[in-house]
Amino acid sequence: MERVEVTKSGAYVEIYPVEGEAKGAVVICPGGGYEFVSAREARPVAEAFGKAGYHAFVLTYQLGEEREPLENAPLGELGAAVAYVNSRRGQYGIEGKHVYVCGFSAGAHLAASLGILWNDASRFPEGTDLRLHRPDAMILCYPVISAGVYAHRGSFRRLAGPDEEAQQHYSLEKLVTAEAVPAFIWHTAEDELVPFQNSLLLAGALAKFNIPVELHVFPYGVHGLSLATKEVEELEKGRIEDPHVARWMELCVKWMEYWEAHG
Repeated sequence: MERVEVTKSGAYVEIYPVEGEAKGAVVICPGGGYEFVSAREARPVAEAFGKAGYHAFVLTYQLGEEREPLENAPLGELGAAVAYVNSRRGQYGIEGKHVYVCGFSAGAHLAASLGILWNDASRFPEGTDLRLHRPDAMILCYPVISAGVYAHRGSFRRLAGPDEEAQQHYSLEKLVTAEAVPAFIWHTAEDELVPFQNSLLLAGALAKFNIPVELHVFPYGVHGLSLATKEVEELEKGRIEDPHVARWMELCVKWMEYWEAHG
């Protein structure tokens, strides 16, 4: 497993290559409320995508109280990570194949931000090649989306500070345009930390612009289930193995294969 810095700020990717020919690549953004980067949503997820035939690049984006409000800094770091992969398609044997962003919770907010705002030059460092950091599609797992009544307020405070009007600048359901990329989204209806209405709001916003979206809402399960397998259980937080929810990975891979054939 190789580690490569992608920005001067210290953001880096850990690379989990597949042996033989890859189907494509996935840049993974673990969650953590823009406060930390969750290990449960990093290596285990990368290995799962690897088993499905995709190179995985796990992004560690730089956080910390001294950097708050973070504003667009994490977005620039993810953009740099995707640009790193896109500029090396030949090296990784994925020319003509898809590069996805995948995120969990606040990491899904980050992934969706790039999938929606990739062409907004005002959000990125001057001179950024906007086409180079565009992902082909996004995979969003129990995503933080809205700064409205269903907000995970802590995430938006770290992005924009305590002013809720300023937080609206990062409320993604309001920022979708016809340039957004296709999405696979899943959530659980029992999620109390990040209500599943976040996913509904984004799916509805994408639909208004005829952006292809596949949405799955599982009836049970707390926030932060990751793969929902035995490997990533966190019993003290109620995050237990759930074979029904764990089907999200199988459904996602089938969607990726379908999108690669039709997109």
